[in-house]
Amino acid sequence: MANFTQLLQTPIGGNTVQEYTIALIAFVISLFIFWVFKVLIINRLKKLFEHTKNDVDDLIIAVAGKFGWPLYSIFALWVSFFFIAVPPVATQAVTIAALIIGTYYLVLAANEFINYGIKKWGARDGEGDVVDDTSISILGLFLKAALWIIAILLVISNLGYNISTLIAGLGIGGLAIAFALQKIFEDIFASFSIYFDKPFQTGDYIVVGEDSGIVKHIGIKSTRLQTLQGEELIISNHELTNVRVHNYKRMEERRVVFNLGVTYETKNAKLKKVPSLVEKAIKSEKKATFDRCHFKSFGNFSLNFEVVYRVNSSDYADYMDMNHDINLKIKEFFEKEKIDMAYPTQTVIVQK
Repeated sequence: MANFTQLLQTPIGGNTVQEYTIALIAFVISLFIFWVFKVLIINRLKKLFEHTKNDVDDLIIAVAGKFGWPLYSIFALWVSFFFIAVPPVATQAVTIAALIIGTYYLVLAANEFINYGIKKWGARDGEGDVVDDTSISILGLFLKAALWIIAILLVISNLGYNISTLIAGLGIGGLAIAFALQKIFEDIFASFSIYFDKPFQTGDYIVVGEDSGIVKHIGIKSTRLQTLQGEELIISNHELTNVRVHNYKRMEERRVVFNLGVTYETKNAKLKKVPSLVEKAIKSEKKATFDRCHFKSFGNFSLNFEVVYRVNSSDYADYMDMNHDINLKIKEFFEKEKIDMAYPTQTVIVQK
């Protein structure tokens, strides 16, 4: 027993065997506590949260799961140093390792928050995203890159180095890169502008200047339209944010105005029937709403009526189908009433 006590009191490297033993026990206990936290608590909570509809608890588990054994080991080693005398060099090495490893895992955990925010942001539009998944991923990539740069600069600063010169160098290099990639950056930031402002989305029919088509893809650099002729039209995002864009998909209803001319030989009794006949033709369509029909003017060769109705649909094909049927019915009703539609004529009067 005395020999064992003497062994425990034997000095080695500035500490006794007993102090080393206590430090080792503290290290093992600390690792065991971390093991209980990671394996038992987190894994059980993960299985429990799988049955919940709330995704915040999933985020918490994902963040906790990012912390790994290198971090646990360095902190367990740091705890063990409280029980022994450690050379300043060793303490400094462990502190630096804890700083680097801790910062690394904190950034990984912060990335989970970024992923969660980007996911929720992209899903809030419901039926369709304004910008494709690539654009949302690029936005997340920018945020993560900025986070890593800040973390690296903070670590370098805490290690005692002056980062002012480094930041100045990065600023000059960043300006050079920005000038070289100016056009690309304009399109990238324009895609973010389209995402936030939401002027159109995939499936919308838009008109840009003299071009028009259905939006098929909104990318990082360009947007692709399928024109009515069938070809694919590619327009840069920067151009789309600097011109007027007519979005017909957002139109809740379409107002239609057209003129209808009958011959001068038409009697007044039949002229009075024209508004009711036109109204009857328009009201026969379920998605059409009659507005008005008035005898507007005396033309060069016709008596002109102005007709206004509304199409309760934004679909251009629906409008054309209804317009087609309405025109046929108007002609049918006019033929039954023997009302002649006018066409350009010229009468020559010859005096003897």
